[in-house]
Amino acid sequence: MIYLELFLTFFMIGAFTIGGGYAMLPLMQEQVANHWGDIISGETVTNFIAVSESTPGPFAVNMATYIGSEVGGLFGSVCATLGVVLPSFLIILIVAKCYDKFRNSSVVKGCMTGLKPAVVGLIGGAILSVAAGVFFPAGLSLMPFRSISFYLSAAIFAGMLVLALKKVHPILIVVISAAAGIVIGYLGLW
Repeated sequence: MIYLELFLTFFMIGAFTIGGGYAMLPLMQEQVANHWGDIISGETVTNFIAVSESTPGPFAVNMATYIGSEVGGLFGSVCATLGVVLPSFLIILIVAKCYDKFRNSSVVKGCMTGLKPAVVGLIGGAILSVAAGVFFPAGLSLMPFRSISFYLSAAIFAGMLVLALKKVHPILIVVISAAAGIVIGYLGLW
């Protein structure tokens, strides 16, 4: 039963989210909390995001595989991964078949124009949600400001933001972030 639930949940996430992995994040977080909140905490989802972002492959597939593995082991990861990938695969097959016929349609152009800001909004919402979980894990309060881990997280964030704005290669940013986190964790500051 858990395997079917994993497949159907991630199939729905894959089918009803437009814009890729980051746009899927709010729906993924909600569905994980609704279905497996007793197994996977909000902090664990934040860890899933970090691992999924720093491993090769599409973000949404990595998230689905990781969550599926935590909930249902190896077969759970296969079910969740197939569930999240299958809708896109089917939709791309249909779009590829019909694209030339409808490429110049005003309805198709209007749809694409309307979807772009929605995707940006979903990604922005996901960023704020993850940031709140990292910087304010216990909710909005003054407590995080009394912790050194808040300032270390903020420093790493600021440093990586500067590197991103200076167009440093994303792989180097991920490596530097991981190294900084390892050093800080090793020193026991976290």
